[in-house]
Order: sequence, then C-alpha cells, then structure tokens
Amino acid sequence: MMTRCLLPCFLLTFAVSLVQAADRPNFVWLVSEDNSKHYLKLFDGHGAETPRIAAMAQDGLLFEHAFSNSPVCSVARTTLITGCYAPRIGTQFHRKTVEVPLPEGLQMFPAVLRQAGYFTTNRQKKDYNAIEGEGVWDESSKEATWRRRGDGQPFFHMQSFHVTHESSLHFSAEEMASEATQTEPDSVTLAPYHPDTPTFRYTLARYHDRIRQLDQQVGETLGQLESDGLLEDTFVFYFGDHGGVLPRSKGYVYETGLHVPLVIRVPEKWQHLAPAPRGSRVPGFVSFIDFGPTLLHLAGLPVPDVVDGRPFLGEGVTLADVNTRNEAFGHADRFDEKYDLVRSLRRGRFKYIRSYQPFNFDGLQNNYRYRMLAYAEWRELSHQGELSEVQRQFFESRAPEALYDLESDPHETDNLAADPAHAATLVDLRRRLSDKVKSLPDLSLYPESHLVDHAFDNPMAFGQSHKSEISQLVDIADLCLLPFAEARDDIEFALKSDDPWSRYWVLITCSAHGDAAESFITAAEMIAASDSERLVRLRAAEFLAVQGAADPQAVIAKALRSTRSSTEANLILNTLVLLRDGQRGHVFAIDESLFHETIRDAEYVKRRLEYLSK
Repeated sequence: MMTRCLLPCFLLTFAVSLVQAADRPNFVWLVSEDNSKHYLKLFDGHGAETPRIAAMAQDGLLFEHAFSNSPVCSVARTTLITGCYAPRIGTQFHRKTVEVPLPEGLQMFPAVLRQAGYFTTNRQKKDYNAIEGEGVWDESSKEATWRRRGDGQPFFHMQSFHVTHESSLHFSAEEMASEATQTEPDSVTLAPYHPDTPTFRYTLARYHDRIRQLDQQVGETLGQLESDGLLEDTFVFYFGDHGGVLPRSKGYVYETGLHVPLVIRVPEKWQHLAPAPRGSRVPGFVSFIDFGPTLLHLAGLPVPDVVDGRPFLGEGVTLADVNTRNEAFGHADRFDEKYDLVRSLRRGRFKYIRSYQPFNFDGLQNNYRYRMLAYAEWRELSHQGELSEVQRQFFESRAPEALYDLESDPHETDNLAADPAHAATLVDLRRRLSDKVKSLPDLSLYPESHLVDHAFDNPMAFGQSHKSEISQLVDIADLCLLPFAEARDDIEFALKSDDPWSRYWVLITCSAHGDAAESFITAAEMIAASDSERLVRLRAAEFLAVQGAADPQAVIAKALRSTRSSTEANLILNTLVLLRDGQRGHVFAIDESLFHETIRDAEYVKRRLEYLSK
C-alpha cells in the first residue's frame, strides 16, 4: 500500500509546489552605485529631487535607517549576496587578494531562490569577494532581463546603475571649466568639513545632476515592469550599494559612507507581507546582512542559520519588531592599496568609531580616490595651511575611539569620547563593539598576508578555531583605550609574548599611546632588529618612527627585500606612505629594484611605487 501511494503523493506535492511558485511575489533590486542617502531630497533636505523614487515611497515604505555594513562595493555586495558580516567570512578586503569559499551550508541567496523555482537575473555587476558557486543566476549580463523566464515563473532581478559611480566625478580642470552643470553650484550645501571652493561646489552640483539621471533610469525600469503587467506582483527595492561619493564618504565608516537610501515599493496585493501601510516611513535599523534573508522570507523559504541577518519584511514581521532594531555595525579594512582597520557601531542617535591604528589619518593616499579634483585640492589646501580646524581633521591622526551624537552633530566632527557627560554611553558602546568584534570573530585581527597563507581556504573555520586568540588580540589592541599607567604592565607582558601577533598588536598599542610609551623604546629597538616575524619588526620600526626615536628606513627596506608576498609588501608600503606623508615626514629612497621579481609587478605594489616616485 505504501509503495503504491508514493507516485500519486509525489505528483500532488509537485503540483502544489508549482501553484505556490506561481503565487509567489517577484523581486527587483534597483541599486545605485556609490551614493549615500544624503544626496536625495527624499532623505535629506539638501539633496536632489527624485520624483520617481519618491513615488515608489508613496506606494511602499521608506526606511530612514538603512546601512551598508561596509563603505565600498566589493565588500558591500558580497555582504548583500551572502547575508554575512565580511570580517567573519574573510571577504572584508577591497578588492580580494584571494576569492574565498563560502561557509559550509551557505549559498548565495539567488541560488536558493532559483532552486525554489525563481528565475534569477543580474544586470550586471557582481564584484564578489567570495567564490560564487554554481547556479546563482539564470542570466548575468548587460542584457539580462526577467522577460525570458518561463510562463508564470516568479523572478528576482538585480540591476545596477553606474551613473552615480565615483568615476563620474573623475573630470579634469578643463572639463570643469567648459561643462556647466544643470544644478547651480551656488545652490548646493557643502559639509562643514569640506572647504568651500568652486571645485567642491561644482563637484557636488555635478553629482546632484547624476542623482537626477539615476531617478530617470529607475523610472524607466519601473515603466518596463508596468508595461509587462508585473509591477503589482513585484516588490521593488531601490537602494545605494554603499555610501559616497564626495571625499570622506566612500571608504570611511562615517554616515556618508554607510547610511544608504532604501525605498521599497510594495504591491497592494502583497501588503500583508509589509510591516506598515504603504506610504510609511520606517525608523527601525536595517543593514545589508538583512536584505537576502528578507527576500528568502518573503518567498516563504527558510533562512539559513549561518547568516547574520534577519528579515524585515514577510509573514510574522511586525512594525514593532523592526522599530526595536536600533544597531548597525560597520567595518573598513583595505581599500585597493590603502590599509586601515576601523570598526563602528551605531546605536540609536549615537555612533561609536574604533580606529585600531589611530596614528593613521583618513586622508592617506589611495590612488583612485585622489583622481578626483576635490580630493587633490583638499590635500593641497591642507599643505598650504588654509583649512579650518574641522576641515583639517581629515589629514590629522585620529583618536583611537570617537563618539558622536548624530542628532546634534550629523557630520561627525565633534568627538564626545572625552566628555564626562557622555562617559556612560562611551563605555557601553565600547563594550558592545568589542563584544561584537570578538563574537564574530573578526579575522582582521590578523594581517591580511597571514590570512592568505593560513586562513582563506576556509576562513570561517579558521576564525572559529582561533576565536580565543582573536579575543586576546582584541584585548591587547584595546589597551590603548586605557590610561598608559593602567595599561603599562599588560603592555610589557605582551611585548614578551611568544605569540607574534600579540607582539604585533602591542606595538600598535604603543604607537597609539604616543609619547607616553617612550619607556618601551629600548624593547622596540630589540624587536625591530631581531624579531622572528617580519611584520612585527615593521610595527616596532613604525613605533620608533612615531616616537621620533629612530629612522625606520633600514628596517622597512630589509622587510621589502626579503618578502615574497605581494600582500605583505603592500602592507609594509602602507606604513612607508603613512610615515612619509604623516607629521614627521620621513624621507625614503625606494624603487622597484628593492622588490623580489615575483612581486615587482603586483598591482598594488605598482600603485604605491607610482605614488612614491612622484
């Protein structure tokens, strides 16, 4: 009896699944490149008019607090497609040195939709830092379209708009003089940290024009859906792929780098799957880790346990649930040839930023960034001493931690970390962020070159097996947050550790303490001369240079001559550029003959040499 029943039961189940697939909503993601929410008047009174995106909001939901977890495309887009924090799964570096495998049990979410009967199309940008795997897209090309799906087949379509990309602001002085903008430059409102010059005004006005072009392109895509009779069966998401694009946005964990516009058009037919009526503004926090899980949940599919995000639309998701979400975690690591290590936690109105290498400065050279005239002019004005105190911050060493009240200081220029009135908030957010970094665990506590050699065949497994050690490294790094007298004994203990990465981080801590740590100069000199780990010797030389106690050139040159890793060479060169362009202005003699022939032509090594040769 049971055997005879198998085929009819299977056919019944198959028929039901087809009916359910045909009755599932479609999804469209319209993704603009490199723009934060600040450029749209819909989100910011100083932004450009976007009537078509505004109409979407009237027919759906506007999310007032939507965040990319990273302020650059490859890391942000990998987070979108996986639902996972990049520093946990090894995808945090832009762009990838190694394309890493996904954690066990995880697929890019369009593959899951496809397996459930969806037609998946991408037009066209991917830019993942993880191995894509099989069966993610039915089509991914400049011509990809939902129109080639099967009859009645639900679909997910992702479309990227390049019109707002950073490269649109790579114009010449001649172009600026000859090409007028539709937006009047005198009408735009500059951020207080930007110098008020014709270059900055023209750049912002030109970008407002680009935002208006974006709005037209979004409207055209909506028109295609409507003409195909699909608009009222489709959730349409519009959002930026991360923040940007004027200086101090893309590549930085300030709000301009992470806070993105998000509007979701909700079909009336599917209103019951939205947590609020159409036309509502939703104040709850959502992040890119949540976007993939949201689509799976809307499609009636289970969300894998391995992801970090939670759905913010779909059956059982209430407005009360969404509005209780008030945290967003951000991270910034390597951007092309420029290294940094910064983490942020926004909780409600307050934003906490932890700079793990605070002797660094935001304006450190990145060749691609400085192709923008506004970037180059800003640095030149800094050299000439023509900037205000707020405008100079971009070219000065940072505090190891910063606290901003975004209601009174939306531009994040007034650091409240030393204000006794906010001491309790500082301690709370410091603890929360430290716990977050430890719990991931955050792989960036190891240098990228070490991860390439030891972790990137299975990053998440490596992180879990080294979770205790990463937690210890976080504690050593956080010694720079204590008064030196309180941290001194632990610093001395870590300098004698058998673990090279404990020595690595405690030397960074010494650099962060500055003059207060001068008693460790002798220990650092010994480490710089003879430590077994090349990058530990580098950090010792860096500390001695920050102290003004020794010329770091010999140690750096020896490290560059001996390394066979282009990733490690790039990190060493980052320190060289920092010390050359920083306050002490060390002079270095360097050319390609210093490098082993196997890494001489590596992309980021060549970029640094190009800059250093000027």
